[in-house]
Amino acid sequence: MARPLITGLEVDVVRENLRVIQEEVGPGVEVLAATKYVPREEMGVLVEAGVRVVGENRAQDLVAKHADHPELTWDFIGQLQSRKVKQVLPLVRYIHSVATDSALEQLAKHGTPDTKVLVQVNIAREPGKAGVDPDELPAFLERCPVQVVGLMTMPPLARRPEDNARWFAALRELAERHGLRELSMGTSQDYAVAAREGATIVRIGARLYTRQ
Repeated sequence: MARPLITGLEVDVVRENLRVIQEEVGPGVEVLAATKYVPREEMGVLVEAGVRVVGENRAQDLVAKHADHPELTWDFIGQLQSRKVKQVLPLVRYIHSVATDSALEQLAKHGTPDTKVLVQVNIAREPGKAGVDPDELPAFLERCPVQVVGLMTMPPLARRPEDNARWFAALRELAERHGLRELSMGTSQDYAVAAREGATIVRIGARLYTRQ
């Protein structure tokens, strides 16, 4: 069943949630508002509340929402279809989800010297899950035709946020090994743990939008 859109956003609620989250993660961590479930017509609430960096999961929604709010910094954080690379690239600062050779082929065709991406890593080696295997990361980085500035991961579903600390630490170690500065990890459930383990970007959805 598809998750319902988050509607009725309130400026004061989003502003206060953003303040609290920023305090929890500290000054070196960027809070990215994940807008997959935020309707296009409610994006103005985020702007008024002080949100400056947003991430979208679907190319068509990115195009529409970016047209309304080009003043925001946009990232693409969803599963990347290679045929959408050309459409997404001109609108975003980073693509967080590069993980396939077909995406690399499209980046080679449509990327520029300024194109920056993060490679998605299947850090726990979950079967069927998107992401590059950690052992295959060095070769993948070698094949990437544009600038790789960091890594991203979605850890296994966990009962407690602390359970994901090991995976976040493993991704940090991988990034350090390859001299990559950005670590996109942590969502509404476990962002504080991710920040503690070295995240530079946390991707926050419902925790940012709903009254606590």
